[in-house]
Amino acid sequence: MTPSQPFARSRWTAAGVEAGSRELPEETPIALVHDAATTAVMMATPADLEDFGIGFSLTERLIASADEITGLEVVPSEQGVEVRIWLKQPASAALAGRRRNIAGPTGCGLCGIDSLAEAARAPPRVGEGFTVAPATIHAALAALGPSQRLGAATRAAHAAAWWTPAGGIVALREDVGRHNALDKLAGALARAGTVADDGLLLLTSRVSVEMVQKAAVIGAQVLVAVSAPTALAVRTAEACGMTLVAVARDDGFEVFTHPERIVG
Repeated sequence: MTPSQPFARSRWTAAGVEAGSRELPEETPIALVHDAATTAVMMATPADLEDFGIGFSLTERLIASADEITGLEVVPSEQGVEVRIWLKQPASAALAGRRRNIAGPTGCGLCGIDSLAEAARAPPRVGEGFTVAPATIHAALAALGPSQRLGAATRAAHAAAWWTPAGGIVALREDVGRHNALDKLAGALARAGTVADDGLLLLTSRVSVEMVQKAAVIGAQVLVAVSAPTALAVRTAEACGMTLVAVARDDGFEVFTHPERIVG
């Protein structure tokens, strides 16, 4: 399982046609299997799949903490990859009660949700007390690009990263799907025992409502994205107490909710 592969291609420009190759990200069906029953099938990059399994379980609120997982196994096959996860009780019984099957393309968000109430569920409220200067946000964004190995090689992958003033980029995960990248980051932080409440959650994608919901489960007080949010994402961030910074570029950024955390 490799995250990318080189492919031959010809490049056409005003100067003519040039032969060469380009690195392209892999896109593989990943089945997330909890207690021997498939919970979700997502198209994802086949890398950091242990993180993916744990992070998806957390951000979809199938479990409250990684301690509720008793075992995890990554099993490749000709058709794709199974990430097999075993849960403790009562998490196992609770999941059996809300069992669903999700067929998830890379652009999907709330695919497979079987009720309007579940789609509109309120995320947990994030903590308080963390503040950040505008110059710090720019420093974090400047560190994001050089850390995106798959993105630099393919120009076709999203990234989610956790940045702190003391440690810089603490963890970064990439995937062809923006939700997958965030789930992988959530899993990486959980496995490392990192509490995500004193730094910046950085996203290279637009901010839709499920990205805010997942960020709130992680505990991020400040979410910074390079693209714009949706209207529902802004309302959700406002309701859960999260500072939403978007359209973050070299020349500035836009703050949509809870600007009191931006100081200086």
